[in-house]
Amino acid sequence: MRRTRTSIAVLAAASLALTACGREDSAAGGEAQSEEIASGEATGTIDVWAMGTEGEVLEDFSAAFEEANPEADVKVTAVPWESAYDKLSGAIASGETPDVSLVGTTWMGEFAQAGGLMPTPENLVDESAFFPGAWESTEVGGTSYGVPWYVETRVLYYRTDLAEQAGWDEAPQTWDELKTFAQDLESKAGVEYGLNLQPGQTGSWQTVMPFAWSNGATLTNEDATEYTIDSPEMAEALDYYTSYFDEELSPTRLLDPGELETGFAKGTYGAFISGPWHTGLVEDAGVTQEQYTVAPMPGPDGAPGSSFVGGGDLVVFNDSDNADNAWKYVQWLSEAETQQAFYDEVGDLPAVQEAWETGELAEDPQLQVFGQQLENAESPPAVPTWEQVAGSIDSIVEQASKGDLPGDEAASQMQSEASSIGTGL
Repeated sequence: MRRTRTSIAVLAAASLALTACGREDSAAGGEAQSEEIASGEATGTIDVWAMGTEGEVLEDFSAAFEEANPEADVKVTAVPWESAYDKLSGAIASGETPDVSLVGTTWMGEFAQAGGLMPTPENLVDESAFFPGAWESTEVGGTSYGVPWYVETRVLYYRTDLAEQAGWDEAPQTWDELKTFAQDLESKAGVEYGLNLQPGQTGSWQTVMPFAWSNGATLTNEDATEYTIDSPEMAEALDYYTSYFDEELSPTRLLDPGELETGFAKGTYGAFISGPWHTGLVEDAGVTQEQYTVAPMPGPDGAPGSSFVGGGDLVVFNDSDNADNAWKYVQWLSEAETQQAFYDEVGDLPAVQEAWETGELAEDPQLQVFGQQLENAESPPAVPTWEQVAGSIDSIVEQASKGDLPGDEAASQMQSEASSIGTGL
């Protein structure tokens, strides 16, 4: 399996500590989509900001676009992820944006609400070509403000050799089976913890919410004007999640960097939930490909479980000096052939489903698990206040994981704090 670059992991972490800012004189939501882009070749200079590995390779990769559009010149500025949010929000506030930028999926609501993003042209792409959860990350108040570029999702990792010792020759398919699986890994295979889950703190919502979504819980109403966190489905999912800590199936502390991977190799942890970047990390820690596998998230009753979908979206700014041609560049990056070529270049998982139908993406069994999971994955609501609400959820999950809050009280407290913050739409 080709190892996805750490830029995906950095994006997942960097997007968690951000707070809303931007211009207040315009708001997203309910806008008509942009006018259709003109036919013909792209022309002029297209200024692009991209982060991480994408920023390092994108200009050279774009030579194929320039060859097909001889009058176009793609100029890429590489921006470090740690400064990307401030740089983008400052550019929007000052009206000095590039034409195109990579934007973390959890930033979309803030930047659209700030008035910085141009709605996606109606004839740019076919929405159904993308994984549904990825496309939802571009929609703010019913309007799309970009196009998904690459994606990541979370699945179940487990040691197959230890699972066999515990009497399991296939992955658990339900919540009850997952609990028994973790118990058997401890009692029969000798692991210290059957399933490592995050006990609150920054980013824990990304592990908790797949259980809630699988159980039918929602975060907002359909038009994202109100939070809908307090529900029996959410409370039940929280009780199930925190039971792993109550029953000592998962450690109640956040692990140190590298501790999960070395513990997975030593057999301290029998299973965990994470994204595609972890395949390389566990193998670097000494786990052979014959000793572990990945599996889709189980649902509560045997139906496929949901997961979190993140990644990066491509946007064009309202202040772009070359918007029509910028959209043509985004359109090219959204073609299945281009997405597959970019996967070959850096390992980013394509957001376009057709790109998974040939080559390594279609043939590698582990990659196919991630592709299968992406068909049942959701993104958080693209609302301006999501980062604030996510931080609140993280804190409450930590309390619940310590046994200080039952699920119904935790869900009620999440709802109270989220309603106080509002969605911003």
